Amino acid sequence: MSTRFATYLTPEKEEELADIARRITAPGKGILAADESISTCGKRLQEINVENSEENRRRYRELLFSTDDIIAESVSGVILFDETARQSDSHGTPFIQVLERKGIIPGIKVDKGVVPLAGTHNECTTTGLDGLKERCEEYKAMGIHFAKWRCVLKITKYTPSYQVGLKITKYTPSYQVGLKITKYTPSYQAMLENANVLARYASICQQAGLVPIVEPEVLPDGDHDLNMARRVTEEVLAFQYKALADHHVFLEGTLLKPNMVTPGQGYPGKCSVEETAFATVQALYRTVPAAVGGIVFLSGGQGEESATINLNAINRVSLRRPWPLTFSYGRALQASVLSAWGGKDENIKAAQNELLKRAKANGLASLGEYKGGIEGLAGEKSLFVKDHAY
Repeated sequence: MSTRFATYLTPEKEEELADIARRITAPGKGILAADESISTCGKRLQEINVENSEENRRRYRELLFSTDDIIAESVSGVILFDETARQSDSHGTPFIQVLERKGIIPGIKVDKGVVPLAGTHNECTTTGLDGLKERCEEYKAMGIHFAKWRCVLKITKYTPSYQVGLKITKYTPSYQVGLKITKYTPSYQAMLENANVLARYASICQQAGLVPIVEPEVLPDGDHDLNMARRVTEEVLAFQYKALADHHVFLEGTLLKPNMVTPGQGYPGKCSVEETAFATVQALYRTVPAAVGGIVFLSGGQGEESATINLNAINRVSLRRPWPLTFSYGRALQASVLSAWGGKDENIKAAQNELLKRAKANGLASLGEYKGGIEGLAGEKSLFVKDHAY
């Protein structure tokens, strides 16, 4: 046996992780992201005039998880928040068991949220590494088998503040005359830091038996065009897979949760669904190793139907796609559910039917077989949130 590399995972652990990743990305299936924090879940409830209490959050999650067992034909996994993972349904059955009985794999959000990254222009990183090993081991013992950690990167263009209002006099050095430097984010520092944070998280998760979902999200905020979005996404993913290699992360036992490549929300032009799909797959096959267990897209504030149509187009692009390409949607699976529910018990069935419709539509889209005609109550309502944080 080579002594060049430290012992990391046993062959048995690698097979367990790869099997979990395969089951999550089984054909026609994807992930329901129900991992909103207490404050974010509260914002969703506020939109339908429901108080943000622990009981109401529990009631809403029970609505989702008690949907007819047929949902397991389209949903393979559910990402939980820590509070939700410890809650039970109205009959006293833990939510983790409710999901397991449907054949749905429970997952967990393990990061502690984004914080400012010092020395950068309004960029951020994500906290939560302290105590992560112990938390992952506890979650595994509870019956959870995969995890999620989100990092956020922003595309911006700016002029450093020290140049603003530069006064030129006869004493101004010649090299400053006409000086105007434009800088861009994400910066090298932000890409390196976030890639390494995600790699450390992934390594810790795998040692505890959890499949890590690696989520380096390039936000859709800004007025950049499609080409800029693609180039930045490629750069971010290149940093990411270098960091994962440096940390000896077992790629077959990981999932990637990237943004789709779209122009910024403020971009004045238009791009076709086919152009967006091509740019997305192009960015992925240039940067993501074929060994990765699967790719589960975030919706990035797209409307419910747009997120489904774009996923369908991605799965029909005539480029190499060596990994399953499916969904890990939160808002794009729940907007119609919340509208139908309105916090009223008599609307639970109608709300669950909305979830079944969106799950079926996205399951078909993950196969490139969505033909339309399964729109929910939210329709094409924009789900974009500026500087979105969970």
